[in-house]
Amino acid sequence: MILITNNEGTSGVPTTARMLGEGAAALSAVEAGIRLIEADDTVRTVGRGGWPNLLGEVELDAAMMDGTTLRVGAVGALKGFLHPISVARAIMERLPHVLLVGEGAARFAREIGAEPADNLIPDSRRVWRAWFDKEVPEESKRRWADAPLIELCKHAVDPEVGHDTTVFLAQDAKGEIGGAVSTSGWGWKFPGRLGDSPVIGAGMYADSRYGACACTGAGEMTIRAGTSRAVVLYMKMGMSVDAAVGEAVEDLRRLRGGLINRVTIHAIDTKGGHRVVAVNGNANTYWLWREGDEKPRSLPAEIITISPSRRSGARR
Repeated sequence: MILITNNEGTSGVPTTARMLGEGAAALSAVEAGIRLIEADDTVRTVGRGGWPNLLGEVELDAAMMDGTTLRVGAVGALKGFLHPISVARAIMERLPHVLLVGEGAARFAREIGAEPADNLIPDSRRVWRAWFDKEVPEESKRRWADAPLIELCKHAVDPEVGHDTTVFLAQDAKGEIGGAVSTSGWGWKFPGRLGDSPVIGAGMYADSRYGACACTGAGEMTIRAGTSRAVVLYMKMGMSVDAAVGEAVEDLRRLRGGLINRVTIHAIDTKGGHRVVAVNGNANTYWLWREGDEKPRSLPAEIITISPSRRSGARR
């Protein structure tokens, strides 16, 4: 058994590790851990407390994948509910669809009795209001509901501390692999923006035959490169987890134009191996737990620079 999560998983990793050790299925264990993070308003890029979009609204994305059946559930731009990861799981289990977004996602959440929540906590509202007062032109303030947002989208940023999506990858006692991700995405994003988290194969992919991968950071990059699916496919082709992640880094190196910033790739194989690489990153850490470990360990991610950070008009 093995569990990998990034630093944003700190409040959930003990629960997930304990459940795996007690024989829980991978999907149930990772969902339980992520729910704790979604409810933790000190984690400012996941669930309650996440940074809002340009309009001051918190939109949440999440996805879950069963590596044994390859079934998937994902939700994007969900507003007004506390646990998008559980909504994603319900989509996987109860609908013939894979991905619901926006008002359709909220309608489904209401139908299944998902827990409602006002995810814009006072501190997020304060920071957003300070930005609005300082950066929005007076003419746009007067007609805010219909104001143009394209230029303001260049302010997209994690406003105070740069953190990320939370990602959980686990192999349980039966050898089955599950992956799950949850995020509020970029602060000050254009309304309706989807990152890589709900895009299966970009932000996360799991296959119990080979392994799993999940990414954080500039999701626009991993969507373009299909990073998570690529890592699993490279392992299917016979590469080690180390080599597969390395090849995916080379894919990212080929990107030209658009946003080129930072991405952290997390991957596990079926034999207890793993690799975590911070591409264009800094001192990232992640959590690792293996069968027999007394508790999860915090480890530094390997740093690889592929290019200078080119923000292409966006601050991240």
